[in-house]
Amino acid sequence: MTRPLAFAAGGLTKTFETVTAVDDVSFVVPAGKVAALVGPHGAGKTTLLRMLLGQLTPTSGTASVGGPGTGVRAGQRAVGAMLTPRGLHPARKVYAQLRVFASAAGVSDERVDELLALTRLTEVAGQRIGTLPEGVRTRLALAVALLGDPPLLVLDDPAAGLDVRETAWLNDYLRGHARRGGTALLTSRTLSTVLPIADELIVLERGRVAYQGSPARLRRSHPDRLLVKASSPIALATTLAAQGFTDAVMRPDGRLAVAEASLTQLESAASTARVQLTEITQEHIHPDQVLAALTNTGSPAPAYPQSAVYGTYR
Repeated sequence: MTRPLAFAAGGLTKTFETVTAVDDVSFVVPAGKVAALVGPHGAGKTTLLRMLLGQLTPTSGTASVGGPGTGVRAGQRAVGAMLTPRGLHPARKVYAQLRVFASAAGVSDERVDELLALTRLTEVAGQRIGTLPEGVRTRLALAVALLGDPPLLVLDDPAAGLDVRETAWLNDYLRGHARRGGTALLTSRTLSTVLPIADELIVLERGRVAYQGSPARLRRSHPDRLLVKASSPIALATTLAAQGFTDAVMRPDGRLAVAEASLTQLESAASTARVQLTEITQEHIHPDQVLAALTNTGSPAPAYPQSAVYGTYR
C-alpha cells in the first residue's frame, strides 16, 4: 500500500540576486517516516525548509505539505516547525516564552507544563533564555514546535548543542512520533547524527542533490573494507571474484581493499589461491567521511579509529 505524501518538493529553485541557494531540488517524504536533509553550512537546507513552510517564495518549482492520509485534521495545526535562528527572546524566562507561543496558538497551560516535562525543562523554567546553553535553547525551541501536537514536524538542526543522552532522547521521540503515524523532516550538518533515525536521506551540495535514498543504500555504496597484504594480490583478487566477491580494489601501496567478505571468507580464498597473507587490516568508513566525499568538503577526522589490525600472518 502506497503511503500518502507528507512533504513534496518538485524542481525547487531559489535565487537571491546572483546566488542560487537551491537548484532544482525534488524529493518526497511519505507519511510515517523520518527524512533528513544533510549537508554542510550553506548547502541550502534552511532555505528548502522555509520554501516548504511558505516563508520563502520559490524562484521556480513547487512545494507541498500535508494532505489526505497524513494525519492532519481540519482546523488542526498541521506543522510544528523549529528553524534557525530559534526565535527565542533572550530576556524572557523559559516558562514565559513557552506561554507566549501557547497563548498565540490557543494551547492550554496544562500543555505547557506537559511539554516542559517532556523536553526536561521543568528545572530551568524560571531562568532567562539568554543565560542557558545551546542544548537547552534547542529543547525549548522543540517544545514550541510541539505545542499544537502536530503530526508533521520540520526541524532545523534539532540536535544542535545536545549531549549524547539528550540526542538519544530526541531520537527515541522522533522514532515514536513516526510509529504513531507522524512525519519528521529534519536537517543536519553530519550524517552520523541522523543515521540512527532517518528512513530517507537527501544530501545537498551547494543547493543541489548529491544523494537521495535510504541510509542502507548509501552504506552499500561506501562499504567497510579489509585491507590485505598478500604474496600475490592479483591471484587473491581473481579467486575472490570467482567466489562472488567482485568489489576488490588495488591500493597504491599494493594492498588489496576487499568489500563484503568476512575474515573467514578471505582466508578461505587465500588458501584456494595458494596465496600467503602477511597482514589484514579492517578499514572503517565513518559516515561523515562519506558526506565529505559526496559534498567535496574534504575528509573530517573520524569519530573513532579508522582501522584495526587483525594480525600478522607468517
